[in-house]
Amino acid sequence: MSRPPDFLPLSDAAARAVYGPGGRHAALIEDAFKVLIETPGGGVSVQGDARGRGQARRAIATLEALIDAGSEVSEADVRVAVGEARPAVPGGAAAVTRAGGGRQGPVSPKTNAQARYMEMLGRHDVTFGLGPAGTGKTFLAVAHGAGMLLRGDVDRLIITRPAVEAGEKLGFLPGDLTEKVDPYMAPVWESLTQIIGSEQLRRRRDKGEIEVAPIAFMRGRTLAHAYVIVDEAQNTSRLQMKMVLTRLGEGSRMAVTGDPSQVDLLNAADSGLAHAVSILEGVEGVGVTRFSAEDVVRHPMVARIVKAYDADAARRAGR
Repeated sequence: MSRPPDFLPLSDAAARAVYGPGGRHAALIEDAFKVLIETPGGGVSVQGDARGRGQARRAIATLEALIDAGSEVSEADVRVAVGEARPAVPGGAAAVTRAGGGRQGPVSPKTNAQARYMEMLGRHDVTFGLGPAGTGKTFLAVAHGAGMLLRGDVDRLIITRPAVEAGEKLGFLPGDLTEKVDPYMAPVWESLTQIIGSEQLRRRRDKGEIEVAPIAFMRGRTLAHAYVIVDEAQNTSRLQMKMVLTRLGEGSRMAVTGDPSQVDLLNAADSGLAHAVSILEGVEGVGVTRFSAEDVVRHPMVARIVKAYDADAARRAGR
């Protein structure tokens, strides 16, 4: 019996791994490359355009190699295989294309520090972005996380931020959880609206694919197959920082952003951001990017203001 040209002969074990429980693995590959995968017996067939078929074949070959090596294939393995099958994007991990409804054109770095940061976001499991306001550390993390969500690399984008002004006690505020914390998340929502558009943002929030929650609501959770952004992390305590860092589950990544010089806690020495960086920098899977006033990409006046404050802090420290 002749096979179609898009048929890939595989062992039964490899074919089962590609299909996955309930077809979940095949669905991930199909969604990523816009192809149709079928398992007629003796292998799998891949239908779609030439580019999609080629990328799907590379992902399937990676999974077949895992099976041949005696490994079990998990959903996380499929996501890694899908990511590796995609061609490198010019400019490294930095080039994230805004979806329809958002501002058009790619999100790309404007400074060397931003380029290093976006490379780390694509390479590390946990990436810290440290520096003053206006350096793009939160916007680029949101762009990277939104890109992973839109590509199907993760199932959820979770954004958390300490509500210091309310002491994490938000019950007295009116509305549901989202309405209670929205005032603290405004910069993140603005970034997401620019990147994916207001309509897609609304739909994905309604479906639970984009979630917002204060740090306190992270306790006791395991965040699997998610991209997690911890914003304004200088206002987390050491215990909160340890708690949120240890929420990572299978197939998840995290970006932690903040300015260690702008701590709003009553006890600034208890800030979890600087402490976490001091003990985790150099640990495998952790990346750290430090921004300076030269990386401010807002109004030129912002950079001059940051430099003036830095100079004043240096003078005070020298007294």
